[in-house]
Amino acid sequence: MIQFHKPHITIDEITEVLDSLKGGWITMGPKTIEFENKFKEYLGSKNAVSMNSCTACLHLALKAIGLKEGDEVIVPTDTFTATAEVVTYFNATPVLVDVQEDTFNIDPNLIEGKITKKTKAIIPVHFAGQICDMDEIFGIARKYDLLVIEDAAHTMPAMYKDRKVGTIGDITCFSFYATKSLTTGEGGMATTENDEWAGKMRVSRLHGISKDAWKRYTGEGSWYYEVESAGYKYNMTDIQAAMGLAQLRKIDWMWMRRKEIAGMYTEAFALRDDIVPPYVKPDRESGWHLYVVKLNLNALRIGRNQVIEELKKRGVMTSVHFIPLHKHPYYIAAFNYESRAFKVSESVYERIISLPIYPGMSNEEVEQVICSVDEVLKEFRA
Repeated sequence: MIQFHKPHITIDEITEVLDSLKGGWITMGPKTIEFENKFKEYLGSKNAVSMNSCTACLHLALKAIGLKEGDEVIVPTDTFTATAEVVTYFNATPVLVDVQEDTFNIDPNLIEGKITKKTKAIIPVHFAGQICDMDEIFGIARKYDLLVIEDAAHTMPAMYKDRKVGTIGDITCFSFYATKSLTTGEGGMATTENDEWAGKMRVSRLHGISKDAWKRYTGEGSWYYEVESAGYKYNMTDIQAAMGLAQLRKIDWMWMRRKEIAGMYTEAFALRDDIVPPYVKPDRESGWHLYVVKLNLNALRIGRNQVIEELKKRGVMTSVHFIPLHKHPYYIAAFNYESRAFKVSESVYERIISLPIYPGMSNEEVEQVICSVDEVLKEFRA
């Protein structure tokens, strides 16, 4: 059985975690700060603020920019619920926009039509690891005095016109969940060039306690602290950061291996008429967090769901990214979204399958996936 995902954990991560355990720091401490520093150095960002999830990063990014009740934030419908969920924390409204047919990223041509006097920000989601059309998005944002908070949960690392993700948006939020390209089990990081926003996020992530609250348990700190604002328990731990440090040291190798696997898939599927491999625009490089194919259902006698079951019978686990937000009961009830307003996402959703892609996959396993896909598509050819 080829799992859909396996985290790439080796002796490097184990050694770093053991070092934390032996040193006595298991919550936020020196390794967390070291991880933040190494992370921002790798990207070339001025500030990096670690948290316990990308969701927390998105939440505090919106808090830092001053999102308020009644505001609106533009997000793509083809994303995980966290992207829109955090907007509702403020009693604000997530305004959904359809996606591009080729990349599944938010369609910039549709953004301007969704902007109102209540719009505060745009959250582009870099689907599967490919960065959105940021020049176009920024052009719109600056025209209407909006802020851009990137949901880069899929995108560590990736490039856009020779710029690394994490140095483009006003604030960029990364995920280190178990399935991500860099994992700490759970965790996230927000990067920004704005010192004020970074400072607000640092205070908010640990109960609103004044700067460097964790140091009160070291020789550098004091028992005295002050609560500056109503905060949250969103901090990362040194155990998580220890894993992150080990993962960061080999992030380029893991990225290269993902690109190799993606290349093998694309070569195998490129000339077929029953499946469409992912399209990456020529001025950017994907992080290849996901490898999402589209089925040509006109060429098949079965639908997407049955293809998934047939692959499972052959020992290949897959997934679907994503069930669009406008199809979920909560968003329908709360915001009255209608499927007919999102024609591309509706069409794409019925046809997509995410294939296994992770650094630990062997070439033989990649070939097994390719052969299994070939078998299923030939057997159920229309």
